[in-house]
Amino acid sequence: MRSFFGNGKRHSYFEGWYFKHQSDENTLALIPAFHIDRCGRASSSLQIITDTESYHAEFPAQTLEADTDQLLIRIGNCIFSAYGCKLNLETDALSIKGTLRYGPFAPPAHDIIGPFRFVPFLECRHSVFSLFHSVDGTVDINGVPFEFRNGTGYSEGDRGKSFPRRYLWTQCLCQDISIMLSAAEIPFCGGFFVGCIGLLYVKGEEHRIATYLGGRPLYAGSGDLVLQQGELTVHAMLLEKNSFPLLAPSGGSMCRTVHENASCRVHYTCTLGCRTIFDFTSEQASFEDNWRA
Repeated sequence: MRSFFGNGKRHSYFEGWYFKHQSDENTLALIPAFHIDRCGRASSSLQIITDTESYHAEFPAQTLEADTDQLLIRIGNCIFSAYGCKLNLETDALSIKGTLRYGPFAPPAHDIIGPFRFVPFLECRHSVFSLFHSVDGTVDINGVPFEFRNGTGYSEGDRGKSFPRRYLWTQCLCQDISIMLSAAEIPFCGGFFVGCIGLLYVKGEEHRIATYLGGRPLYAGSGDLVLQQGELTVHAMLLEKNSFPLLAPSGGSMCRTVHENASCRVHYTCTLGCRTIFDFTSEQASFEDNWRA
């Protein structure tokens, strides 16, 4: 384990991990993170979002330790790993206690950002750790139990200086399907381009959409995202919002407010030429639309 405090990163840096858990009744996302602002002030945080509310807890920077090679993060008395998480946090506004156990992760075949991982000055680098895994256990949040019995999970992460100025992201776990789609405005060589990434995990088989594979957003914004790559077209449309505020990094500082729908109605379709791969509506999809001009 290494501490991010005093690790040589002096300003404008963040690193965060996103653990999503879903059952027939509940959705729970946990987001531990470390951040250093432009003046070198460091801190760490844990954000929590459910079907009905979001919470934020601040920690001293040195209380977060991580082994990113093994996906092992400790923040205060809370531990997150590829095997599960143990939660023990008590503040004036938030009490969270419990243990969740994960089944084997289903990681993507290779890095989701592909050759862009070698570009040294990207403002944000995205990772996907598991497209699909089982979740079992119980977490109490302010006395309310969130139970997961043979539930499902998804895990990803981000690191860099800032979230993209404009981006749209959605994730869905539905029976034997896991979907992650995103489009974002990427600063590059003094200008910017609109890039996209997407992973479709259907019955244990991975399908990938990405700018570096010829993929492109046909449309992004207003709760609507359409990605196309060759004959493959994927469409995600937000049907009903259920959003709550989260803090996001800008220049390493968690000073930007975004809104995530952790569990909402989204319609997904995927076609390959004239053939329909899937066409369904999820009542528990996650969706962030921050595609503002």
